[in-house]
Amino acid sequence: MNAISSASYTVAVRALCEFTAKQGDLDLRFTPSPTAEQGMAGHATVALRRNSSYQREVKLEGQHGSLQVRGRADGYDPDMQQVEEIKTYLGDLHAMPDNHRHLHWAQAKLYGHLLCQKLGLQKISVALVYFNIQSQKETVLQQDLGAGELADFFALLCGRFIAWAEQEVAHRSARDLAITGMVFPHATFRPGQRQLAEAMYKASTRSCCLLAQAPTGIGKTIGSLFPLLKAAAEHKLDKIFYLAAKTSGRQLALHALGNIQNSTPALGLRKLELVAKTKTCEYPEAACHGDACPLAKGFYDRLPAARAAAAEQQMLDKEGLRSVALAHQVCPYYLGIEMARWADVIIGDYNYYFDLYALLHGLTIVNNWRVAVLVDEAHNMVTRARQMYSAELQRDSLKRLRKSPPPALKKTLNSLYRAWLQLEKEQEADYHPHAEIPEKLLTALTRLCTEIGLYFADNPSQLAPDLQQFYLDALLFNRLAESFADHSIFDVSKAHGTSTLCIRNIVPAAFLTPRFAASHTTALFSATLSPWNYYCDTLGLPDGTAWVDVESPFSADQLQVHVVDSVSTRYADRARSVAPIVALMARQYHAQPGNYLAFFSSFDYLEQVSSSFINQHHDIPVRLQTRRMNEADREEFLARFTEDSQGIAFAVLGGSFGEGIDLPGARLIGAFIATLGLPQLNPINEQIKLRMDKIFGSGYDYAYLYPGLQKVVQAAGRVIRQTDDQGVVYLIDDRFGRGDVRALLPGWWDCKL
Repeated sequence: MNAISSASYTVAVRALCEFTAKQGDLDLRFTPSPTAEQGMAGHATVALRRNSSYQREVKLEGQHGSLQVRGRADGYDPDMQQVEEIKTYLGDLHAMPDNHRHLHWAQAKLYGHLLCQKLGLQKISVALVYFNIQSQKETVLQQDLGAGELADFFALLCGRFIAWAEQEVAHRSARDLAITGMVFPHATFRPGQRQLAEAMYKASTRSCCLLAQAPTGIGKTIGSLFPLLKAAAEHKLDKIFYLAAKTSGRQLALHALGNIQNSTPALGLRKLELVAKTKTCEYPEAACHGDACPLAKGFYDRLPAARAAAAEQQMLDKEGLRSVALAHQVCPYYLGIEMARWADVIIGDYNYYFDLYALLHGLTIVNNWRVAVLVDEAHNMVTRARQMYSAELQRDSLKRLRKSPPPALKKTLNSLYRAWLQLEKEQEADYHPHAEIPEKLLTALTRLCTEIGLYFADNPSQLAPDLQQFYLDALLFNRLAESFADHSIFDVSKAHGTSTLCIRNIVPAAFLTPRFAASHTTALFSATLSPWNYYCDTLGLPDGTAWVDVESPFSADQLQVHVVDSVSTRYADRARSVAPIVALMARQYHAQPGNYLAFFSSFDYLEQVSSSFINQHHDIPVRLQTRRMNEADREEFLARFTEDSQGIAFAVLGGSFGEGIDLPGARLIGAFIATLGLPQLNPINEQIKLRMDKIFGSGYDYAYLYPGLQKVVQAAGRVIRQTDDQGVVYLIDDRFGRGDVRALLPGWWDCKL
């Protein structure tokens, strides 16, 4: 929204209007709108209908005191002296809320003023051009306005904004000044922490990306936030985004920021936690509009006071944001979205910057922000990014829609269903990958998306949930189909008399590369980022990305690592593996009683070993991870690891207890890992292997070995959390005896065969 200097504040026309001219209710009723491509095509169509002197995308700027306003008018007809603000839409124009029209007029009038100023006009025609994507018809609303009247309107909006702008300039100046005197919140750096911090600062200095492999226990969170805050003033950073895969990661970041703030009280950082809407909604049964939710009614009328109050708060975590929002009777979630424009550090999930419709990436591009992005536990990024850029459709969902379809959609629903069935009939196996998406299927799906969108636009009160969900799934599928290439697989899976269509992303690099390019620096850090080329290749990190392998603060004599290569945990050998694993675990426990975690490749395997163990060793306390644990169950499971407790807890590798948990000291003294963690051997993973081999030449390693050993190292990392911890890890499988496998384990481990 802004570019700040010591003398002025620059704001876009659209942002200025959204800040000063929005009014009335928050209204998020489902109303299909044109896609970006349709919008651009609509603008082009309108321009082509104009005369040869018509000017498109007219660059404009103006000044009001210390406020500089910039923007691009959609069109200007010099013959008619008419400036046009073009809006594309679907459905009934009369259904458009009045507050939307009010905002559109504000934008058009500002462009009118800036044109009068630029061209020396005494008056101008200001027009709103509403273009219907479906009918291709224009509705033009026009006003003849004098330059003086428009100048007064410009001054009015700027006046409403300039006090805020001056406040933001003062906040930024004070923030940057305080940063120069900011001190590290602890007496000394932990071993390895300074090396990480220096790498972070240097990456910002070079404006490059960074992959940082840093052992658990060195304080990676504060070791990454502190140096980038230090860099913020010198490198003119507008924002720092701290992105975590789990709630626990966000909480660690908020705690670290609190410590930094306490050590430098003058810092005054605005810290914002973005939390999913489902976890912040005060009225989950109500729809998001003024007729249903009291916090949506008059939202924009109360937003200025709520925004001002929120800006005074340094810590806008979930509870802090909720407190401000409810005090002003506005929606906490959408107040948080608004405050993302004004916070210094934003903490949230990966999706806020990296997914297809990422809020923070969109704001960065629109507002030309200079941002630093920190990605915590970045070994999760490959899997998470694949999910972001994958889509699937269920034939059962389409089948349900055909039972009682709206008459206007019956024909296109049937057309897609026939194309789908034909694809199924041509497939003999339960799973089949296709080199491309069949044109007939895609054409039918695209046509259905168009017609559902038009149906919803014409019938806004008839939003059947099943139809709406299928529509949203289909839109995503279509969007990904437009960029379908070697980075993804299109496959059809058949089971139980139905089928699933999937665009399955394998290599998210093509989608993530623009995200990295949009940042000043992006630093990805984790205890398990080896080998570095796997992450560079799959995530699309740019040339020049720095790599640092932070020296471990732990020594080999702290962690005894035993390789048990006399046992195979392969599926065919599991029955034979149970007895020696049970004996090994009991022997270790009796030699050194305490808290242990035992990890297995699946719940079935876990249940086989735990059942035998319980039958043979009644004297050893046992607890089990179950298949459908909720958050309360997981917390209770972890709470039983105390300084005084003893026993063996059985868990699944790669699940809730294999990473992201902290059990220092006697709370955990050992781990048994009875698996290499390799992904399941199935047709989908075999296709991933083939595609990885085609692109990178390392199919098995990229599809199976590297992801598997990453989980092993993460699980083993639960044992040693502090510099004075002692523990033991057993790696149980004959493949751990191979040199190429051990080479992928942490260098400070002294593995004993």
